[in-house]
Amino acid sequence: MNASPTTVDLTPPPGVIVIFSDIWCSFAHIAVHRLHATRERLGLTGRVRFDHRAFPLELLNEAPSPRPGTDSEVGRMASLEPAAGWQLWQDKDWLYPSTTLPALEAIQAAKQQSLDASEQLDLGLRRAFWAQSRSISNRKVILDVATETGAVDVAALAEALDDGRARKELSRQAVISATDRVNCSPHLFLPDGSDHPNPGIEVSWVGDYGVGFPVIASDDPSAFEDLLKRAAIG
Repeated sequence: MNASPTTVDLTPPPGVIVIFSDIWCSFAHIAVHRLHATRERLGLTGRVRFDHRAFPLELLNEAPSPRPGTDSEVGRMASLEPAAGWQLWQDKDWLYPSTTLPALEAIQAAKQQSLDASEQLDLGLRRAFWAQSRSISNRKVILDVATETGAVDVAALAEALDDGRARKELSRQAVISATDRVNCSPHLFLPDGSDHPNPGIEVSWVGDYGVGFPVIASDDPSAFEDLLKRAAIG
């Protein structure tokens, strides 16, 4: 009998951080960039891995993420973490991704190879969307990004996408994301049992999403040092 989504244990083993997020989320783009950069700076790349889980906004909101929403976030969020890579959408309007589900599924499929393959594909897809204006809902774009990482068995990933073997896991994660166990994208879970929604950033909005804009009350990038050190200890 499957565990209820409200009781499933989200605490990872020592040396792992679970990250619920969506690629459409600019706050997750910042968090994932900072996790990678801080992990490397602290010399913890071999000791802490990232276990990406889907927080699929389009399923939770029952609608695709509106482009005006992501456009409204670029300038403000880019000023917090320019090195993550940003630009307003530069390709043709009809190539703007209408869904992130294929990309989120690919990240779960890559995880069947290794956490490293999954984290590198996740990072590559975020950069492809936010910094390179690439249509990450397209299968070829996903496989091209996988090739560029140098960490993914692309033939195996293509086979997994064709037979949909990671789709059930994606759906399971969506069900968990719809409970009060996961508050937002990003939401991190540590081996010590603690959890941290949108770490380091306090934000509010002026106007409705897609019409208004985010207002950052505070930003503490050093929060990720503490999270990574705690995950390394377990």
